[in-house]
Amino acid sequence: MKPRQQRMLAVGLAVLGVAIAAGLTLRAFEDNMMFFVDISDVIAGEYPEERNFRIGGLVVDGSVMRQEGALDMSFRITDMRCELGVEYTGVLPDLFREGQGVVAHGAMGDNGIFVADKILAKHDENYMAPEVAESLAKHVDEKTQTLREGTTECEQP
Repeated sequence: MKPRQQRMLAVGLAVLGVAIAAGLTLRAFEDNMMFFVDISDVIAGEYPEERNFRIGGLVVDGSVMRQEGALDMSFRITDMRCELGVEYTGVLPDLFREGQGVVAHGAMGDNGIFVADKILAKHDENYMAPEVAESLAKHVDEKTQTLREGTTECEQP
């Protein structure tokens, strides 16, 4: 091979290697990406069925039910428009309580209940996850508007 052909081959192989590395990196990001979905969207059936996602909102007062002597529990969270039941097995964060903002990671179960594999509670009284804050603000505005119009239904599929 001539020197020019060797250089072209080296450049071509380097470009191919970078392209393969970029493709593998993007594939890894796609597999590990977790989407945030509003509770109202979950109730309407607009959520990724084949993968885990995150939901967030406020824990509804009086909805936390724990099984005696077990780590199983259930509760409801709201985005100020709709409520969704959540089941969780495990140790909860110390700051978890009713009326508090939470983010749950998991997937929808067959019975229409969100099955969480991780629960995150806000860590101080001034902080709330940005996605949860935006969702709550949006739905508070919508709820105010619907109360003025006289409709308060949560949209079911």
